Amino acid sequence: MARAAGARGQPGGCGRCGRRWRCGRRALAACVAWTAIWVLAAALLLRAHPGVLSERCTDEKSRRILAALCRDYQGGALAGDLCEDLCVAGRLRYRHCLYYERGKKVLQADWRGHPIILKSKEEAFSSFRPPGLMEDQAEDGGQGFPEAELLLLVAGEVKSALGLELAAGSLGRLWPGHRGTRWRGQLASLWSLAQQEEFVLLSMLHGLSPHAPPLLGSCGHFYAVEYLAAGSPHHRALFPVDGASRSQAQAIGDMALSFLDLVRHFDNDFSHRLHLCDVKPENFAIRRDFTVVAIDVDMAFFEPKMREILEQNCTGDEDCNFFDCFSKCDLRVHKCGAQRVNNNLQVVCDKIFRHWFSSTLQSPAISFQLQRQLREAVQECADPGGPQRAASTMFWRLQRLLRAVLRELREAEK
Repeated sequence: MARAAGARGQPGGCGRCGRRWRCGRRALAACVAWTAIWVLAAALLLRAHPGVLSERCTDEKSRRILAALCRDYQGGALAGDLCEDLCVAGRLRYRHCLYYERGKKVLQADWRGHPIILKSKEEAFSSFRPPGLMEDQAEDGGQGFPEAELLLLVAGEVKSALGLELAAGSLGRLWPGHRGTRWRGQLASLWSLAQQEEFVLLSMLHGLSPHAPPLLGSCGHFYAVEYLAAGSPHHRALFPVDGASRSQAQAIGDMALSFLDLVRHFDNDFSHRLHLCDVKPENFAIRRDFTVVAIDVDMAFFEPKMREILEQNCTGDEDCNFFDCFSKCDLRVHKCGAQRVNNNLQVVCDKIFRHWFSSTLQSPAISFQLQRQLREAVQECADPGGPQRAASTMFWRLQRLLRAVLRELREAEK
């Protein structure tokens, strides 16, 4: 019976697929198609959520990272103005891990009673290899390293990171200072920090911008900035305003005006425009006076670097989108234009203001007409396909409307 059933089954199988090699070819084609679909889906997922494959953030591993940092400090391999407090005096204490993302480590700590953030692009100090010239000076602790060559090396790293040509006097925190007993460790630490774009940018902005966190110090390849609670799409107001001394509508108005000031500041107050290519609540925070601070500037670039990033080969406009910074594809030469076609204000309108002003503000004190005007202005500002006013015209229109909102709210409290 079994043989008979098997015999009956064979013709039916051949009838469905034809010859066996046709079955094999169809199965292979189906397998290839499914594989391609899953690869595409995975690529789209990673582009939309780059942290999905991020390493798990744990206190145990974070403590091990800092313990290794202190061993290197005690061995003279690295230096920094925070090392003594972290590794010897105990005035800088680890609290907990915030996140790991694509190698970057971000930790929260307390320093002399104040919360701070410790950051590094890489986990291990050894990940940052010093240039050969530094290694050649190992025997005398780096004391013989010529200052002129060091200046050239650091300036070269700044140019690579920011696209800027800087004079020696403009190097700020990137310059290691006087040559002490830990000079070799100072040089190696300098080099590890100079290879981290965010540290280099914050060094250039130090003391010049209310919208960038000040650098507090460093130890080896880790640098410290002030702790500010990041925004989140899960907050109703995007940023934590619970317990504030004013209503949510007033807080949103103040934060929106500060965002406008940030855009104006980054567009006009430096020798080159500073482009924000990753605008989302998580990359910003607010101070108690509702000043907006860009707390993650890994994807912020001055104009020369922005042009270098955008000018890539392309087959269509979609190839010229670098996160929130867009360019156009010239199909005659299959090259993206070096000029960004959208701007910081447009992206802030799209990613931040839409959330606040696309529906009615929860305050009866604001007139319906003013709410409608503000909503329409935000939609026009954010829509890349709509008729675009000059950025400056849109800026002043939004500022005028937001000030009118705050004025109505204040008058309602009298």
